[in-house]
Amino acid sequence: MQNKTNIPAKTLLRIEDLHVHFPIREGMLKRQHASVKAVNGISFTLERGDVFGLVGESGCGKTTLGRAVVGLAPVTSGDIYFNGQRIVGLTGREAYERARHIQLIFQDPYSSLHPRKTVCDLVGVGLKLHDLAEGYEIDERVLALLNRVGFSIEHMYRYAHEFSGGQRQRIALARALILQPELLILDEPTSALDVSVQAQILNLLKELQSEFHLTYLFISHDLGVVRYMSNRIGVMYLGSMVETGLTNDIFYRPQHPYTRVLLSSLPSIDPDTPHIGILLEGDPPTPINPPPGCPFAPRCPECKDRCRIDKPELVQHGQDSTHFAACHFPHLE
Repeated sequence: MQNKTNIPAKTLLRIEDLHVHFPIREGMLKRQHASVKAVNGISFTLERGDVFGLVGESGCGKTTLGRAVVGLAPVTSGDIYFNGQRIVGLTGREAYERARHIQLIFQDPYSSLHPRKTVCDLVGVGLKLHDLAEGYEIDERVLALLNRVGFSIEHMYRYAHEFSGGQRQRIALARALILQPELLILDEPTSALDVSVQAQILNLLKELQSEFHLTYLFISHDLGVVRYMSNRIGVMYLGSMVETGLTNDIFYRPQHPYTRVLLSSLPSIDPDTPHIGILLEGDPPTPINPPPGCPFAPRCPECKDRCRIDKPELVQHGQDSTHFAACHFPHLE
């Protein structure tokens, strides 16, 4: 692994101009004739102790970005640095080391747990793979962590199908935390759960973050959940990052038109205030052939000629040094 000494110690994760393209092959020879540009030039940093919420509509590349960080999606170009070390293309022992420090919680708690493994096996498998414990020590450490996420010894030798969705997500959390990672990537961790169970899992995540000194990359399409969990937010559209900033700045002073559209879709909690959403025309462009210029230009209600030609960079506008938007004509207050 290569060192990157100019990255400050407080920066845990740094992504630089990341591209993830999936080839489309046809014919008997399976020749590539196009590619799906799932992630198209993403750059951002994640500071130690942050909860960075990544939001955007379905298909914008959020999940692919998270999977690329843990090595489950192939990186076409660009770099990912973790703790100052480049982690793109790791294999063998180095890939094992990355797995110890970066864990991914999958969206579906039903398919992410092996149906023929007991809870003890599911949670303790990481300790065996990394030679961190053996024998009864594994059972002791598994039980201690299961107790922390709300289980008891009677649950250790049951199978995943015997649990509800919320309980399965707690098992997945215990499986990730057993390795004492520094970064947890949470891919829609509550979207498959009932609302009441969502609240329990979100509160547990907050408690665990403080207790284990974790950093979260929290991926979700639910703006309310992201607002509750995150101190910083990044907004994605068609594989590109269009706005980043502190949570309150994104919600109360959005600069990019797409962010304003997302926020306008939130229902008002005041029954006396009429809800007026910003309606978009047309369908999202295909990631196989994204439009030139701004990716949001074909649907933007404020699009100008420059937007269709020149792709804007994610830069600071105004005096706020923590707020960035990829827009030629941002909303500034």
